[in-house]
Amino acid sequence: MRIGARVFRRGATCVIGEVALAHDGSLGLAHAYVDAIADAGADAVKFQTHIAAAESTAREPWRVPFSRQDETRYDYWRRTEFSETQWRGLRQHADERGLLFLSSPFSDEAVDMLQRIGVPAWKVASGEVSNAPLLRRLADTGLPILLSTGMSTIDEIDAAVAQLRGAGAPFAVFQCTSEYPCAPERVGFDLIPVFVERFGCLAGLSDHSGTVYPSLAAVTLGAAFVEVHVTMNRSMFGPDVVASVTVDELRQLTAGVRFVDRARSSMVGKDQLAEATRPLRQIFTKSIVARVPIAAGTVLQDSHLALKKPGGGLPASLLPSLIGRRISCDVAQDQALAEEMIETAANRLQGSR
Repeated sequence: MRIGARVFRRGATCVIGEVALAHDGSLGLAHAYVDAIADAGADAVKFQTHIAAAESTAREPWRVPFSRQDETRYDYWRRTEFSETQWRGLRQHADERGLLFLSSPFSDEAVDMLQRIGVPAWKVASGEVSNAPLLRRLADTGLPILLSTGMSTIDEIDAAVAQLRGAGAPFAVFQCTSEYPCAPERVGFDLIPVFVERFGCLAGLSDHSGTVYPSLAAVTLGAAFVEVHVTMNRSMFGPDVVASVTVDELRQLTAGVRFVDRARSSMVGKDQLAEATRPLRQIFTKSIVARVPIAAGTVLQDSHLALKKPGGGLPASLLPSLIGRRISCDVAQDQALAEEMIETAANRLQGSR
C-alpha cells in the first residue's frame, strides 16, 4: 500500500505512534509528541480530529470520568479542539520530521478540514466502522483507508470491506480491541492472518495493551501496520495513559519491528545458515585426538582417544569407527588424528610387499 511517497507491505511494516488526545488540548504538547515520535523512529504520527458541535451532544457519556475541568464529554471535545491553522501546522511539522501525518475524523466537517490540510490516508476509528456515509466520503477521496475494528462483529467488518472494495478504495483492516488497557488474552493478534486471507488485503494491529509485545508478535504473523498509543511517561494526565507505551518503549518497539522485518525478508534454509557459519565450526566443534601418546601399530581403544577443540580434524561422529583399528605411526598426546594415520586392509597389504 502506497501512503504518500512511502510503500508498506508485509516485511516493510509501518509503525504508527498514536497521540489521540494525549496532548489534552495543548498545541505545544501536540508538537512535542510529533518530535518524540519522530525521534523514536516511527513512520507516522496519528491524532484524532474532534469537532464537538459536529459529532457530539451534551448527552454523550464519559468512557472514563477522568476530567476535573470538563463537566461533560462534549465540553472535553470542545476544549481540546485545534483550529484548521493549528492542524496545518502539526501536519507541516510532521512533514519536516519525515513522519506521515494521520488523524481520525469523527464528522464530515473533520473530513473536509483534514482534506484541505492534506492527509495522505484515512484512519477510521473503531466506532465509525458501521458509519456507511463516512466511509463513502472517505472512499470518494481515493486515499488509502486504514480500518480499525475494535468494536465490530465480523459481519460489520464484512459490510465495511464490501463497501470500500465496491468503491475501489485501497484499504487495510486492523485488528483492535477497544479496551484500555487490553488484557493479553483479548489482544487478538492471531486474527492478522485471518483478515489477510478473508479480505485479501493488508492487515494491521492497533494495540491498547500498553506494552510492545503484541505489535512484535503481529509483525511475525504478517502485519503490515502496527499502531500504539504513546505517552511521554506514565505519570501523564489522560484516560489513555494506562493503554500507552512510553516514548522510550516506542523506540524499542520500532527497533524490534525493523529487526523482525529484516529477519522475515531473508528467510534461508538451515543448510545455507550452516554454510554461512562454517568458519565457526573449527572454533566450536571438536576433533578426535590422542588422549595419551600412541605408538605405531597400536590397536585403538576408547582409552587411547579423546574429543577436544578445535575442530577441523576427524569429527566426533567417526570415533566409534576407529575403535579396533590400527594406528600406522606414532601420535603425540593431544595430537589430532588424521585419516592417513589409520591403517586399512589396503595399506597393510601394500606395506607387506
